[in-house]
Order: sequence, then C-alpha cells, then structure tokens
Amino acid sequence: MKLSQSASYAVNAAVRLVEQGGRTPLSCRRLADEGQMPERFLLQILRDLAKKGILHSARGGGGGFTLDRDPKEITLLDLVEAIDGPLTPSIPPMNTLPADSAEMLRDAMRTITETTRRQLAAITLSDLVRSRSGGGRLQTAMLSDQSQSLLMAADL
Repeated sequence: MKLSQSASYAVNAAVRLVEQGGRTPLSCRRLADEGQMPERFLLQILRDLAKKGILHSARGGGGGFTLDRDPKEITLLDLVEAIDGPLTPSIPPMNTLPADSAEMLRDAMRTITETTRRQLAAITLSDLVRSRSGGGRLQTAMLSDQSQSLLMAADL
C-alpha cells in the first residue's frame, strides 16, 4: 500500500493537533510551519477533514482547526479514507491470465486490502501520539486495549 502525500499531511496535522491538546484552534499557517507542509496544499486537506467530521474549523481571529472527535476515536483508516477515498484492491486488467489465476490474484488482493483496512482501523491518533512520545516506533504494547483487540481479531 502506498500512502499519498495528502494522507501523510493529514496524519501529520492531526497528530500535531492532538499534541497541542486538540481543543485549542490552530491556524493552518501554524500547522504548516510546525509540520513543514505547504500551507495552501494543507488548507485543502484540513477542509476535507472538516467536511468528513474529523476536524472542526472556525473562522476569525481566534479561529483555526480543532479535532471534532476524541483522538481515541479517530483512526488511521478514518484519516486515509477521508483524503484518498475508500481503500480498494488495485488490480490491473488480467486478460492474458487464465481465469482461475486471475481469480486467485483478485482474492489475494481482496484479503490484503481487508487486512490493511483492519490494521489501519486499529491504530488511533492517541496510539500515534503515544508512540511518538515513546521513541517513535509504534509497538503493540503501546496500543490501547481496543486497538490491540482489533489487531488480534485480524490475526496479525
């Protein structure tokens, strides 16, 4: 799976909002500066996250962006799909393969996509912030109990 630049910026900005407490509005300019992201590009991403109910935006002097939900309820899957759309298996046309081989590959790609969706859904913004403060490596021991049980259910 390849994470788009837009989705990477969305995760970066959301993590920065959590680290700032999540309730104090931060301007796009500040998020862009602190996260080393292009401001004009980030603004569209933040607006998309607000449309999807992940962020709240407020205009004016004290305005900016805040989390619209608890960081324990916002998953990597939420962020990625809010920006890139639903994860779906990417399968090229298989006209040159025998039908049984093509179907086998389609099934494998569906399984891989579903496993990836479960993994992304099991990791919350809270988990990411905790891993960052713990040295930068996301480890199962750092995941919330809910996230750990979701990963175990995925047989990983």
